[in-house]
Amino acid sequence: MTRTGYKYLDHINSPEDLRKLSIQQMTELTAEIRDFMVSELSVNPGHLGSSLGAVELATALHYVYNTPEDKIVWDVGHQAYAHKILTGRREAFHTNRKLNGISGFPRMEESPYDAFGGGHASVSISAALGMAQANKLKGIHRNVIAVIGDGAMTGGLAYEGLNNAGASNADILVILNDNNMSISPNVGAMKEYLLSITTSKRYNRLKNKVWNAMSGMPGLRRGIQNFGNVVKQSILKQSNLFESLNFRYFGPVDGHDLKSLVRVLEDLRHIPGPKLLHVLTRKGKGYKPAECNSPIWHAPGRFNPETGELLVNPGDNKPDRYQDVFGYTLLELAKLDERVVGVTPAMLTGSSMDILQKEMPERCFDVGIAEGHAVTFSAGLASAGLIPFCNIYSSFMQRAFDNVIHDVAIQQLPVVMCLDRAGLVGEDGVTHHGAYDLSYMRTVPGLTIASPTNESELKDLMYTALMAERPFVIRYPRGKGIGSDWSGDFRRMEIGKGITLRKGEDVAVITIGPVTNDALKAAEKAAEEGISAEIIDLRFLKPIDEALLHDAGKRFDRIVTVEDGTVEGGMGSAVAEFMTEHGYKASVTRLGIPDRFIHHGTISELRHMCGYDTEGILDAIRQSAKR
Repeated sequence: MTRTGYKYLDHINSPEDLRKLSIQQMTELTAEIRDFMVSELSVNPGHLGSSLGAVELATALHYVYNTPEDKIVWDVGHQAYAHKILTGRREAFHTNRKLNGISGFPRMEESPYDAFGGGHASVSISAALGMAQANKLKGIHRNVIAVIGDGAMTGGLAYEGLNNAGASNADILVILNDNNMSISPNVGAMKEYLLSITTSKRYNRLKNKVWNAMSGMPGLRRGIQNFGNVVKQSILKQSNLFESLNFRYFGPVDGHDLKSLVRVLEDLRHIPGPKLLHVLTRKGKGYKPAECNSPIWHAPGRFNPETGELLVNPGDNKPDRYQDVFGYTLLELAKLDERVVGVTPAMLTGSSMDILQKEMPERCFDVGIAEGHAVTFSAGLASAGLIPFCNIYSSFMQRAFDNVIHDVAIQQLPVVMCLDRAGLVGEDGVTHHGAYDLSYMRTVPGLTIASPTNESELKDLMYTALMAERPFVIRYPRGKGIGSDWSGDFRRMEIGKGITLRKGEDVAVITIGPVTNDALKAAEKAAEEGISAEIIDLRFLKPIDEALLHDAGKRFDRIVTVEDGTVEGGMGSAVAEFMTEHGYKASVTRLGIPDRFIHHGTISELRHMCGYDTEGILDAIRQSAKR
């Protein structure tokens, strides 16, 4: 249940309630919000560190701006918990990331205060610019604010948005929530002085009046602007990159000083054109364990809120997580072959590539939140004779599809693309499910696409990919395997060859990936009911094992396919296409993620809902046997 008993927070049901408070009262409120977050997330895990760091920022924004008429775009959206709590979702917060509960990210359909969805990084500036330009076309004056932080500014899309916004001279405020550094008490009197001057109404009215008066003297204006940038850069010790893009830069400002934040935002409301406010915050602010170890406390799981002790569920140590099998295998391969390197777009710990980074830092590259760059950078490494293992979450690889085609596949470069979090991922929901990789990757000529059934096959596929020296895709799910022993020597698998794991006579069940294990359980239960199901694990989607499919087409008139991915264009579609093209009459029932967006819940809940858990497969076997 949601915790109550707060002096101020219990009475905040919308930003209108917030605006009735004094600065001192709001300062006390921010402490209550942090306590509430820690209490709630200790039992219902979510993204803690980033949201703790943005409490004052969210409070100040909703206090100063007339939301939801004024629009705030959060990027990345996992820093927006305080925003959600302040906008009418406090009592529902205990359902955060649960089935049929509120989302862990902003969702337009969830609240009018969620101006734009924010599950993937670096989108805020482009989206906010679109809103600002739409307001201009409609003749509406609304403030539009993009809050970009937690590494999202490393994404190329953010700079494309900055470049376009600066050129358009749109009325937009970009807030750079810089939580990559702690805030020293001695920020500097000169910096504070400059900030107070540059955000003052009098200063900006004078500046705009002078600037407009010189509209007919572009040379003089340019000279004064360059001189001003030099002076500002020398005082602030900051690059004038933003000013070179026609953004007026303000900051840095202490993102935990609520009074200063409110004053600065109120001043910026009256300054037209593209503006950037640089706000320094501390990830995990207000909760000591999270302040001291931000990677762990980004999304820590369950913990003791009093002690900060992370709580381990029984059995958590066994079996191993697929990501750890990847991480240790990559290190082993790097020791085996000096050409092996690792590449990841800001997911060192999430992919377990930090295992390689700790022992061989010179052979591990974290390129920031830049998936397209990660793929093309890997292609560059491969063109120079290396074998890069490029690990990208399946959902995030969607952003790099063009790079896969043009920079890897067409040039047939030996890049091994390891897609972590393939299939349904659970509580992170619709923006993070790896639903589409099998479908979109199988359309690309020259790719080898495979998925392991268990931990040992993941290890062997990585070795096989290294030996193959061709574009190779390996996809595997979030979480733990089945406990298979992967401690033995490497085994090279035959590319394009599947395996029949269980012989049967009534129904053929064709699978790929770890869902094969659920199909085997379903076949065992079907046998108890007198139904004989054959289980065929393809292992490879491309090249597909045509011999196995020919055999199935000749022997069975009922086929069930199972995949942890969308049924539209995936493995099931490939099997159905094969049967049609070769004149087989077998009816094909495809199980997987249906043709709709699946929101958040546990993986088991979502797979049951989609109909391809053990019970769903068993039911499909029964129905096929009846026909």
